[in-house]
Amino acid sequence: MADRLNVLLVLMLLFDHVFFYPYIVGVSVMEGDSVTLNTDAETKQQEDIKWYFNDIRIAEISGDLSDICTDVQCEDGDERFRNRLKLDNQTGSLTITNITNTLSGLYELKLISSSSISEKIFNVTVYGVPATEQDHKSVKEGESVTLDPGVRKPSDVMTWYYNDILIAEISRYQSKICEDEQCKERFRDRLKLDHQTGSLTITHTTKADSGLYKLNIISGLRRINSGVSVKRFGVTVTGLDSGLSSGAVAGIVVAVLLVFAVVVAGVIYYRKQKAGQYEGGTRQNEAGGGEMHRTYV
Repeated sequence: MADRLNVLLVLMLLFDHVFFYPYIVGVSVMEGDSVTLNTDAETKQQEDIKWYFNDIRIAEISGDLSDICTDVQCEDGDERFRNRLKLDNQTGSLTITNITNTLSGLYELKLISSSSISEKIFNVTVYGVPATEQDHKSVKEGESVTLDPGVRKPSDVMTWYYNDILIAEISRYQSKICEDEQCKERFRDRLKLDHQTGSLTITHTTKADSGLYKLNIISGLRRINSGVSVKRFGVTVTGLDSGLSSGAVAGIVVAVLLVFAVVVAGVIYYRKQKAGQYEGGTRQNEAGGGEMHRTYV
């Protein structure tokens, strides 16, 4: 009898694990892109919506929308998500921008209403950008760098992004550069667009300009059923090079110290000589009676 109860208990546990375990959704995304994890729900139907990454709470919306927090604003927030999370107030869906390999993992969604609690798990895999799909540029600070997509068709609509910030757009009849305040503050009139080729030039580069630049190209006169291609450019801005090796710099420092030591020794010797001459003159005056006689002609 006990054996039958044990078997029945094991079957019940297996049944619960198989049929009631939260549904897992597999999501694949390229590094540097954005991904949205959809709740398929509405916030007004829920009392609470909570998002977790590897059991760390990263986002939450309460039913009355009075308590909305994202990334490090939440109590258990993770610094890796700083300025990368966006919450949809209507659905509670979570968008991760400028995603990196370190953000691969399990994202758990908890939907809490007055009568039930449901869960959904997203297994997010972030793939690195293959070298064949990414053009890498390296420049020194202060120099200009041009990101050239190649041949552009007149009907192409091209949008440039830096860390998911829209920085430039070029269409059939017009071009736009840095209309967003965040973009204007970062680049400050240092972006130039070539209307013929769609290439983007960054002038007077700084180390802060290093990162991943993404270009979306929508081909075709109509956006419906048109082709979309993505090109990525990795930019590295290095500091100014003095042109001297560490050994040369060390040699210069030693030489300067030696010169300084010689100068100090010379000053000390000169002062001692002056002091000796002064003492000798004083003694001679004392031996002659202590008086100095002057003869006027």
